[in-house]
Amino acid sequence: MRIVAALGGNALLRRGERPDARVQLGHVRTAARALGPLAARHELVICHGNGPQIGMLSLESESDPALSRPYPLDALVAQTQGMIGYWLTQCLRNDGLAKPVLSLVTQTLVDPGDPAFAEPTKFVGPVYDHRRARQLADLHGWTIAADGDRWRRVVPSPEPQRIIEQDSITHLLDTGSVVICGGGGGAPVTDDGSGRLHGVEAVVDKDSTAALLATTLHADRLLVLTDVPAVMAHFGTPQATALRHLDLDDLAGMEFPAGSMGPKIAACRHFVAATGHPAAIGQLPDASAILAGAAGTTITTAHAHEPGSRPRRQQPGEGASSPEGRPNTGPSRTHDLSTGGTRPRPTDGSPEP
Repeated sequence: MRIVAALGGNALLRRGERPDARVQLGHVRTAARALGPLAARHELVICHGNGPQIGMLSLESESDPALSRPYPLDALVAQTQGMIGYWLTQCLRNDGLAKPVLSLVTQTLVDPGDPAFAEPTKFVGPVYDHRRARQLADLHGWTIAADGDRWRRVVPSPEPQRIIEQDSITHLLDTGSVVICGGGGGAPVTDDGSGRLHGVEAVVDKDSTAALLATTLHADRLLVLTDVPAVMAHFGTPQATALRHLDLDDLAGMEFPAGSMGPKIAACRHFVAATGHPAAIGQLPDASAILAGAAGTTITTAHAHEPGSRPRRQQPGEGASSPEGRPNTGPSRTHDLSTGGTRPRPTDGSPEP
């Protein structure tokens, strides 16, 4: 079976933890133990998040008096790909995986006219109380948003169009390697029309990139592995209930927070609709059980394909859905975002997040 696993950045550095290398490496070892059995038995591609890590590097860069200007976000994404990919590669090998494991620094093509550039929604960096977040927003020109009961920086998250290194990824996977790629969504780049690539100030959502990869690689499963056990109904209330199975019709009647569970659902919905194969969301340590359908939330098509039919393949330029952008009203504009679960769908015609 060919599997693309999207590994959340918050699973590598949890809320409130110090961003020390020792702490993160401990979580990477846990991730390797969860992913190792999948890598041994299946063809596996791993895409990892980098929200906490790139936020830390960005803050360091903006605060460094030796720099005339901070490092751009695309360069910082590349740095996090190297660090986290190195750790994952080493830990998988140390856990006894016999297959070749390769980590690639990859670039993701985005549209410079994507409305996401006017509506930052991607959480990066640590959480703060509102007062400190506002201070940092004023100091650095950030946009901030509520992440549960705390506040974080948000940056533009344009939709991925194409993975520049797609052919290399396909070749490595076909020859039996475990491939770590698309880290942090991939370093975002635009094409100037002559084939020359240029980095841009953004962070592509890694779940969207994973869905794009899973579709173009003709994967059998997309696994979105995070720090929550399943998609929850009535999230954050005493009535919270794990939703073990959803289909595309179910999802059409639900809303999810744009900065957290929303992109995960959008990625799964895109993959399932494009390929007809299942996707699943769940907690990283449960990876094998999630694949077997014994844990997490499995998402399938509303109806089985007719005998002999073929699922629709992704068309060029398609990626997982992203929120519609609106003009930015200032560097410290806020969004009221929660961290997971579903809400009733609006009935007044307002757009989904």
